Amino acid sequence: MKSINPATGELIQEYATHTPEACDEIIHEVFNTWKVWKNTSFAHRSGLMNAAADILQNRKHEFGLLITREMGKIIGEAEAEVEKSAWVCRYYAENAENFLSDEMIESDAFQSFVAFEPLGPVLAVMPWNFPFWQVFRFAAPALMAGNAGVLKHASNVPGCALAIQEIFREAGFPKNLFRTLMIGNKEVAHVIKNNGIMAATLTGSEYAGSKVAEACGKNLKKTVMELGGSDPFIVLADADMEQSSKWAVTARMINAGQSCIAAKRFIVVQDVYEQFIQKVLQRINTLKTGNPEIRETDIGPLARLDLLDDLDEQVKKSLAAGAKLHVGGKRTGSKGFFYEPALVSDVNDSMPLFREETFGPVMAVIKAMDAEDAIRLANDSFYGLGGCIWTRDYMKGTALARQIESGAVFVNGMTKSDPRLPFGGIKRSGYGRELSHYGIKEFVNIKTIWVSK
Repeated sequence: MKSINPATGELIQEYATHTPEACDEIIHEVFNTWKVWKNTSFAHRSGLMNAAADILQNRKHEFGLLITREMGKIIGEAEAEVEKSAWVCRYYAENAENFLSDEMIESDAFQSFVAFEPLGPVLAVMPWNFPFWQVFRFAAPALMAGNAGVLKHASNVPGCALAIQEIFREAGFPKNLFRTLMIGNKEVAHVIKNNGIMAATLTGSEYAGSKVAEACGKNLKKTVMELGGSDPFIVLADADMEQSSKWAVTARMINAGQSCIAAKRFIVVQDVYEQFIQKVLQRINTLKTGNPEIRETDIGPLARLDLLDDLDEQVKKSLAAGAKLHVGGKRTGSKGFFYEPALVSDVNDSMPLFREETFGPVMAVIKAMDAEDAIRLANDSFYGLGGCIWTRDYMKGTALARQIESGAVFVNGMTKSDPRLPFGGIKRSGYGRELSHYGIKEFVNIKTIWVSK
């Protein structure tokens, strides 16, 4: 398993992979550790989770640099990701006991209530684009609920995977409560078959999600899937152009556009269509692409060469079908996997930039006749993860938000994840929820207890 710096194309380090037999042994150790861990108190778990948060906070530059060098995220965003990971640890350290306290329900019994009990070891198949946040988003609630974790991380961020495992150990968690498997995608089905794995969660592509869901279905194991997105960014005629254009660029270009909930389809009503394009173009022209370890850099490289090639093909096909390129839209630099931030307008529903998920710094602008047409275009997608609406009339924005088919809609704000709010999608963007009190209850046994005298 190789770690390659996407800014230079150079090999950082190679890692030995686990055999199927080694995976089985690790899962056996995790399962036995969990049988003890599930009986620990919330107070004990909370202390350890806060210790993990302290490690993340105190070493954010070290871990941020690791993220930057393995997958290309600019250093400021990488450090912010580490800080957000600390936040989710503290959030569940503080709230897990309350979220999972017994829920009393009146019935014909003397006493009846719901108890929330841990399921056991949960397999987490995680992506490279937020290599710390995605893992801690799963691990913090899972461990606080009394479960154990088995991580199969993306193959291009093995250093991050091992660092996270070590953070939990340094924080004082049992050695085998959270383990990393150094395996490829083909070995995941074997892991799922293991009786020591009770459930699985995946953040990644639609294809990866379908394969893991298929394997879990055959073995009757619970799953949560957070898959791709093609989030609409709707700009209405009464929107604040300065704010909407500013956040449009931020929402698209964060992590060089490599985010499931990045805004991807910019649906702008015809009255402000040209004005929006000009405002956005001015902002894109100020972006600096280059070395992600330099703090002045705005756009780093894409994580892998194949991702760059796929994005470039989507742009070329859309241009050939009639879309208009205003700026960027090609590979840049003599080394590394850099792509010039692009603004493409006159995109329609027949083009790859509309129909497919685009993972990179490309803004696709679509013209809508009015608000009703904008909602129609927003919902004309296989995906349903997030989205946002920009209007000076927040009541109208709230009403329209109810019409958008997605797991989240932000009015006059950029779509983002927050430990306090449930996160997840519908349609081909997946199912189940992470974060908030909803997320921690995905991997517990919701047990009814009925008592008579």
